[in-house]
This record gives sequence, C-alpha cells and structure tokens, in this order.
Amino acid sequence: METFAKSKEEFLTTFLDLKNGIPSDDTFNRVFSAIDNDALEKYFIKWVSHLVDITDGEIILINGKTIRRAKSKGTKSLFHMVSAWASRNSMVLGQVKVAKKSNKIMAIPELLDLIAIKGCTVTIDAMGCQKEIASKIITKEANYILAVKENQKQLYQNIEDEFKFSKHTQVDIHQDLGHGRIEVRKCNVISDFQFIENQDGWENLTSIIKRESIREFKNSTRITETATKYCISSLKEEAQIFQKNIRLHWTIKNSLHWVLDVAFSENTSRKRIGNAA
Repeated sequence: METFAKSKEEFLTTFLDLKNGIPSDDTFNRVFSAIDNDALEKYFIKWVSHLVDITDGEIILINGKTIRRAKSKGTKSLFHMVSAWASRNSMVLGQVKVAKKSNKIMAIPELLDLIAIKGCTVTIDAMGCQKEIASKIITKEANYILAVKENQKQLYQNIEDEFKFSKHTQVDIHQDLGHGRIEVRKCNVISDFQFIENQDGWENLTSIIKRESIREFKNSTRITETATKYCISSLKEEAQIFQKNIRLHWTIKNSLHWVLDVAFSENTSRKRIGNAA
C-alpha cells in the first residue's frame, strides 16, 4: 500500500492533506492493528450487500483458510478465517475469524447469521456437516449441499448401504480432456431412501449424492487416481445439477484463496499484533 501510494502521490494530494508525505508501512501496520475488526466486518458486509445482487439460485460456498505465517515462536497460526463466496457474483459476502479455543464448526453459524442467503444454495465441505448447521440454513430459507465423511460415521455408513442396494438412482457422467489428463466424473443421486436412519434429524434432507471421479494422466506411466465423495442435500434436483454445483464448491480455492495468497501474499504476511491479521 505504501508503494502504491507513492506511485500515486500527485493524484492523492488532490483530495488528501499529505504535508508529511506518504505514511510508511509501519504506520499502515499500526492503523490496521488498532482497527476494531468486528466493526469493520459489520460495515464491510453492509457495503457489500449494496453491491451484490443475490438472486434465487445463487450458490454460496463456505470454506476455511489459515493465515499460515501469522504466528510466533514456532507455534501454529492462531488466525483461521471462514469465508462465504458468492459464485455468480465472484465476491466475498463475509468472513469471520475462528475464535481461540474454538473451531470452524462454531464459526459457520456465526457467518450464516451475518449474510442474506434466502433462495440460495449453501455448499460446505465435511467440517460443516452438522445437524445444527443444516437446520440454520433451512431456517434462513435457503438450501444446503453438505459433504459427508466418516466424522459422521453412522450417516456415512447408511449412505454407502443406500448406494449398494438402491435401484432408484439418477446418473450423470461428465468427461474432461485437457491439461495432460482425462477425467471422468460420475454423479449418482437417490431421493427415495431406505437405509438412512434418523433422517428427520437432518432438516429437509431430500437427496443423497455419490460422486466418483477417475483421473488418468497421459504421461509415460499412465497414473490413475480415483476418488469417491458423498453429500446430502435439501434439494431435489437432477444428477446433472448436483454434478455442477458440487464441482463449483472448489472454485472458492481458485477464485478466493489462490488470489489472496498469490496476488496479495496473505500466506507470507507475518502481521499478528493487535487486530492487524
């Protein structure tokens, strides 16, 4: 910011009093350290809400990120952020910092309370596969797609059994060619359950999804990678729609987290005093 300001000093003097010149990077740091981050977040979200046109069907992706070098004396970073990303608007709707002695599961409901999600679909990876989070999303008149892993052991086992024995499965197959690889993604959807126990505990649970991917690299060794992912959803959609929306979730990594690290060097920042981080 100091470098930018120096390059634009002549322009900035047309509306700022810069009798002492451009502030140093240390001055910027002291200002950031003193800012009330809760107040900043409140007004940031209020401002963004005027810029973003959140329409029905918007896919809102929620994911966490650690500011890796904001640490001291060899300890792990204490700065973990959870962000909500509007895929169509390509914009952050809000962020919350994970509190000390807490985790991302506790931060997600706080973030959901801050943003308007009515009519949208919220996608979260396995850390957000919690009954309370699903219920909060439904209460706010939105829908959810939640990834399921073995942290929800019983649900995971029941979904596996459902896909073993059910004959009422919708299927969508998509193939990608490029970047030296061939990838085939198969999405299976079931809306008529038999083996999901206590499904009423998951509010508005309507569909379960199994997504299998086979990736083959076109080099001399022809390495093949396979992966299987399960999800639950309050939506009743075609397999093709779930295929698209589940894949869309990971755009937060490329469109937000990658930009923060590569364009803004967030992971190399050691700012940690006060509220700077």
